[in-house]
Formats: sequence, C-alpha cells, structure tokens
Amino acid sequence: MGLSLALNTARSSLLASSSQLAVVSRNTAGATDPFYSRKVATLVTGGGSARVSITRASDAALFFKMLGTTSNAASQQAVLEGLDKLKQTVNDTALNQSPAARIGALNSALQQYANEADNPILAKAVLTRASELANALNDATATVQKVREDADAAMVESVNRVNGLLSQFETVNKAIVKGTTSGADITDSLDTRDRLLAQLSEEMGITVVTRENNDVAIYTESGVALFEKTARSVTINSATVGSPVYIDGVQVTGKGAPMPLHSGRLVGLATVRDDITTAYQAQLDEVAQGLIVAFAESDQSAVPVLPDSPGLFTYSGVPPVLPVGAALKGLAGTISINAMVDPAQVGGDLDRLRDGGINGDSYRYNPGVEGTDAAFSGRLYELADKLASDRPFDSTLGLGATASLQGFAASSVGWLEASRKSAATSVSYQTTLLAHASEALSNATGVNMDDETAMMLQLEKSYSASAKLISVIDEMLRTLLNAVR
Repeated sequence: MGLSLALNTARSSLLASSSQLAVVSRNTAGATDPFYSRKVATLVTGGGSARVSITRASDAALFFKMLGTTSNAASQQAVLEGLDKLKQTVNDTALNQSPAARIGALNSALQQYANEADNPILAKAVLTRASELANALNDATATVQKVREDADAAMVESVNRVNGLLSQFETVNKAIVKGTTSGADITDSLDTRDRLLAQLSEEMGITVVTRENNDVAIYTESGVALFEKTARSVTINSATVGSPVYIDGVQVTGKGAPMPLHSGRLVGLATVRDDITTAYQAQLDEVAQGLIVAFAESDQSAVPVLPDSPGLFTYSGVPPVLPVGAALKGLAGTISINAMVDPAQVGGDLDRLRDGGINGDSYRYNPGVEGTDAAFSGRLYELADKLASDRPFDSTLGLGATASLQGFAASSVGWLEASRKSAATSVSYQTTLLAHASEALSNATGVNMDDETAMMLQLEKSYSASAKLISVIDEMLRTLLNAVR
C-alpha cells in the first residue's frame, strides 16, 4: 500500500512537472510577442495527487492605459501624415515656389514692367510669373483635394477594419465565456482578445467593461456601444467623399455628431478630411479671388455703366468677378490666365495688360490711340499697387481680416507649417507615452527570459527527482515480486 501511494505521488509530481515545463515552453515561445501575457502554472496538491492550474499575468489598469495612448497616438499620426502631404503645396520655402513667393515674383515683375512699359521682354516676364502663380494655385488645389480623397478612402478602410475586428472579437469572446464556464484553459484566447482590442483602439478610442464569466462589452469614449454580446455595425457611405461614420445608426464623426469619437485613426483622418483640407482650400481660394479682383478691369467711360470684368486672371465660372468675401469653393483650382492677354492664344495680345481693353474698348486705360502710347505705365502701377495693398479677407479662416495678397498667402503657409509642427510635437509626445505604457505593461505581464530559464532548471530537477523516485519504486516492486515467487 505504501509503495502504491508513493508511486501515485511520484507519478502526479512527474505529470505536474511536465505540465509546468510545457507552460515554460509556451512562455519562451511567446517572449517576443508584444501581446503575449506570461502564463503562470500553479501546482495544486491534495488527496495524495498534484495538478497544475494555469492562469495569466494581467494588469487591467496598465492595459487600459495602453489602449488610450494607442488611440491618441494613432489620431495624431493620421493628422501629421495629412499635413506632411499638404506641405508639398509649398515645397522648400527656399525654392520660392509657394503661392506667397509666386505673388512676390509677380509683383516684382510688374514693377519692372511699369518702369519700362514699352519693353516686350518685361511684359512677357509678367505673363510668365502670372502663369506660374496660377499653375501653383491649380497644383495646390489638386494636392489638397487628393489629400482629402485619400483621407476619405482611408476612413472607409478603417471602418472595414473595425467591422472585421469586431467580427473576430465576437468569435473569441464567445469562446472565452464558454471556456470560463467549463473550466478550460482560456489564457491564449484572452491574449487574442487583448490583441484585437489593441488593434481596435488604433482605429477609435474605446472603453472596455468586463462582466460575468470574462464576458466583455466595448463602447466608444462617448458611450456608443460597439460590442454587447454581438458586434454592432459601423458604416460610412463610400460613394460620397465627406460622409460621416455611423455606429449602429449613431453619427460619430462630422458636424452635428451627437456622440462623436475623440481619438483613434478615424478621428485623425476625419480631421484631415473635414477640417484641415477644407480650411487650407478656403485660404487658397481667397488668394485666387483676391488676384481676380486685383487685376479686374473697370469701365473707363466718362459715365461707367459696365460691371467689372476679369483682367489678367480669370476662372471658369460666374459671376466673372467675385465680390469681396465670396470666394467660390475650389476657385484656386480653376484660376487661369485670360486668353485675351496671352499671345499664344487666338486673339491674345500682351499689350492689353499695359493698356487695358481685355473686355473691349470701354475698359481701355491707355488714353492714347491704340498702339501710339507704348510708354503708358499708369495701369501697370495701378495693378502693382492693388497687388501690394491690404484688402479684406474672410476672418473666419483665422489669418486676419485684412492683409496684402502676399501677406495673406504667407500667413497661410505659416498656418500650415505651424499646424504640422504642432502635430509632429503631439505625435512625439503621444508616441513616448505609448512606449512608456507598453513598457510598463510588458514589465508587469510580459515574459522575463531569465526567470523562465531559472524556472525551467528548477522544474527539470523536480522532474528528474520524480523520475528517480519512480525508478526506485519500480526496483523495489521488482524485488518484492521476485521474493514472492
């Protein structure tokens, strides 16, 4: 009876050591996985036997802190990436390719032409500078709209990713609840669920509530249910750029959202799409509108009755000359050089820039008979003065109510760069916080290879001792059986 009890004890100890060694092997294999939590094999004894209970190292407070910092870092990163793309509209300021620099170059060319109004080379230089400015505004608008469309497409991808993660989460969560009630080992499933939560937090800020039997519910930071027993639907109209995101029918992005998201990639992308690009486009449109107004021709009749009409700059729309503060959306994308002053176009005559008359004789500024006063410079000086003078701008854009065209364009560049630097600082700060949060969580729940190696050596000794005991008992039983024979 004593040998039998000793054999059972040794056998239980051997099995327990084997199970513990298997857990150490799992920990060693998962050491490089940032979402792997250390498994703890606890030996439970009683009734002459021993068994192993497997639990998982966890720290809810640190994990939730990591989720929050992940969301904040993702939103700021999305904003920074959008601003970096918009920076292409100004390039390197030293290259003088920004709209502000182009306006300065045009003003300088106008001044030189006004000083030598009969010089066709200087006239051509004005046309070239004006063309470069119009093209710069066209290209900037194309870039802005591309960034906006890319942000919208990325939002659609993010929504699809969220739905996919929620679907996977539902499957894993059900397995955890079922395993908890049956007493199965659910530690690996818990790791998988945490990984899904971390990935979900990259897309939007979330809060997590743990309930009975390890069941989990997920809500947005503003309280919209993302998962309660089942995954909720997240939608966006992919056919229309600028559409808001809905969760279970509740709007969570865009103006008028009753329960808006506050962090995550979706928030950053929505900020780029709905706020930053629209504001920057409005600034470019104000510059374009100012150019059209500054170079517009007025009726020069003794009793003016005709409305102002486009001069050097025009656009494809109505009214021909926009009133102050009424820049059309996307105007900077359609501004162009008036064909009537471009000798490369049919009917174009560069002298009309100096003399006026782009819109007919009633708009002619040169008092001499056409072609006889080639030194007339009054119109050119007037254009240079208008280009350099302060004019009203839309004060809601945050760049002031009045400024010169070049000053406003320079302020726009400054606004863009200040926004980019602020976003870069925020990304750096949030990334540092995330690194600290991840490190703290890893220290609390991750695998320490030195500890695992020490545990393995200890378990190997225990395993060897149990195996040795079984060998001794086996020898004693052999001796006893031989004696009985």
